[in-house]
Amino acid sequence: WKGLHPQESTMQECYSKFGVDTNTMEFVGHAIALYTDDEYLAQPMGPTLARIQLYTQSVQRYGSSPYLYPLYGLGELPQGFARLSAIYGGTYMLAKPVDEIVYDDSGKVIGVTSEGETAKAKVVVGDPSYFKEKVKSTGKVVRAICLMDHPLPSTNNSLSAQIIIPGKQVGRKNDIYIGCVSHAHNVASDGKFICILSTAVEGDPAKADSELAAGYQ
Repeated sequence: WKGLHPQESTMQECYSKFGVDTNTMEFVGHAIALYTDDEYLAQPMGPTLARIQLYTQSVQRYGSSPYLYPLYGLGELPQGFARLSAIYGGTYMLAKPVDEIVYDDSGKVIGVTSEGETAKAKVVVGDPSYFKEKVKSTGKVVRAICLMDHPLPSTNNSLSAQIIIPGKQVGRKNDIYIGCVSHAHNVASDGKFICILSTAVEGDPAKADSELAAGYQ
């Protein structure tokens, strides 16, 4: 490690040790390690190195991109889980209302009640809206979905792409993410593209859409 320790030395110290310039730091930290802001620079470098390793291993495994996107859209993920769950004896009940999350005297979840019946469980996984008394909002995300008849500019007419705009380059703390998919993923008609922009809200939530301005450009 040449005098650095993965759990004690910060990522900023690592960059400085090897003379990494600002542009390379932004690329590594935001496009490869996928941090949304620069707070990671003051944190131990070990987790960042693990993220970089995961990214490079994924590129080596899957080709020109480290990402996988399911054909027919993200809705295929729960469908795939449902099929795999059925193989192992899982049971699905659709359109079933959740009346109550049941806890024991110590506050540990033990089941779910629906229409007078309680299903016992050691673990309950659910949307935060089911556990309002146990969660709190720590931030908001603004998202825009754009339907286009052309690929993203400067992407060599790619049928899919991800662009990350480092927040520092556009006067923000948090990055702006731009993802694009197309008919190649069976989510749009031939010649059409779906572009999704998102970022963390930093100002007035009522004006959150304006925080995507750099992405629209």
